Order: sequence, then structure tokens, then C-alpha cells
Amino acid sequence: MPISYQGTRALITGASSGLGAEFARQWAERGADVVLVARRLDRLEALAAELEKRYGGTATPVAADLARPGAGAVLRKELNGRGITVQTLINNAGFGSHGSFAEQDPDHIARMIQLNVGAVADLTRAFLPQLTADGRGALVTVASTAAYQPTPAMAVYGATKAFVLSLTEAIAYETRGSALRVLAVSPGPVATEFFDVVGTRDAVVGRVATAAQVVTAARRALERRNTPASIVAGLGNRLSARAAQLAPRRLALATTGRALKA
Repeated sequence: MPISYQGTRALITGASSGLGAEFARQWAERGADVVLVARRLDRLEALAAELEKRYGGTATPVAADLARPGAGAVLRKELNGRGITVQTLINNAGFGSHGSFAEQDPDHIARMIQLNVGAVADLTRAFLPQLTADGRGALVTVASTAAYQPTPAMAVYGATKAFVLSLTEAIAYETRGSALRVLAVSPGPVATEFFDVVGTRDAVVGRVATAAQVVTAARRALERRNTPASIVAGLGNRLSARAAQLAPRRLALATTGRALKA
């Protein structure tokens, strides 16, 4: 059944565009105040103004570079200083790249791992105690269909998303005695700025979804009587992920490598 987030606050990372902005819109529409976190303050301020005008709640923009170590503790300290507590954490920030691992810039790899893995673990650890203590909200992480098999040409990105999926499912089990809903959502290609950052359309495999479709799938999964620990958004993506799990590892690797033009 539909959930009202009236009287709660959601912290959304990567909120300046794409999935993050859509999470903010759908949560604000359902009564949540939102904390919008990303590097681009101008975009956050524009989105905050839009949400407050349209839905009447409070939208707080916070500029932060989550790729810096310890970002979770720093962000929680800043919010505590403002008297802000959150009931929902949506770990959406992340990016990918395409190309041979041996040719990737080491600093680029390190930044991707820090944002996609380090920040997710850091933020989740920083805020999880207050999320479970309150129990009115959710912990949502954005994984990827890339998490379900090795991804040649996107080796680091796929590995980071496998971490996100595994971590979230484990936390869902560990917090099963609380009222907190925990979910990892794994989309396939989404019509966002993601592929502009990747720098090529060779990473697009399968049907491209809209941000609204992915966020709606996540929201509906949270509304189930028994929230699953993870979902794959989109029927075609679910079938592909299932096939990758059932196929011999070597075959799944070769199939993905060809699809990504490795």
C-alpha cells in the first residue's frame, strides 16, 4: 500500500540530476522534507526551490564532495549542527567509465571506488543507527544490473556495484528485526547524464528506462508488505540478471564482454 512520508526527512545523494532529482521529487510529493546533496550547489538550489514551490515541504541543499574519505561523518556532523535528523537515506551518487582497465587513469579509478563504494559504506554507517532507531523511513542504495556479472570494459564500475548490492542485502538481513525498510535497486541503462560522464554509448546495453520508471519501481518495492532486499528494475533487466546468475560464470563473462564491446 502507498506510504506517506509526512513528517520525515530524506537525505538523497547525487541529487543534482537524474535519478537523485527524481527520488527527491517523488519523496517530496509524498510528504517528505528532503536534504539534497551533490557537488553542484546551483543545481541543488534550483531543485530545492522547485520542490518547495510545488509540494510545500522543506528542501535543504548541501554542497559536498562525497568522493573525499570520511564524507559520511562530515556530512552527519554538519546536519547535526543544523539540527537536522533524517529518517531515510538514499545512496544514489556514483559514476562509471568505459574502456580497458589497463588504460584507465589511476586517479579516476580511485575516485570512482571512493564515491561508489567508500561513500556508500561511510554514509550508511554514519546514518544507519538513527534510521533504525526511528524506523519510519528507508535505506535505499542504487546498484546496477552490472552487479550481477563481471563487466569487461566497465570492470571497476561493475565491481563497485556488486559491492553495493552485497552490502545492502546483508544490511537488510541484519536490520530485519527493525521497522526500517532496506532496498538495493538495480537499474539497467537510464536516460540520465550517466553516459555523458562515461563518454560513450557503447556502455548502453538493452532498453533505456526513464528515471521516473526506476524510482517508481523502487518506491513500489518499499511499499510491499515484505520489502525485498533487492530488485532489478525492468522486466528485461530482471530476465538478463537471472540468466547471468544461472549461466556458467565463463559464459556470462563472455556474453557481457561482447555486449560492452570490450
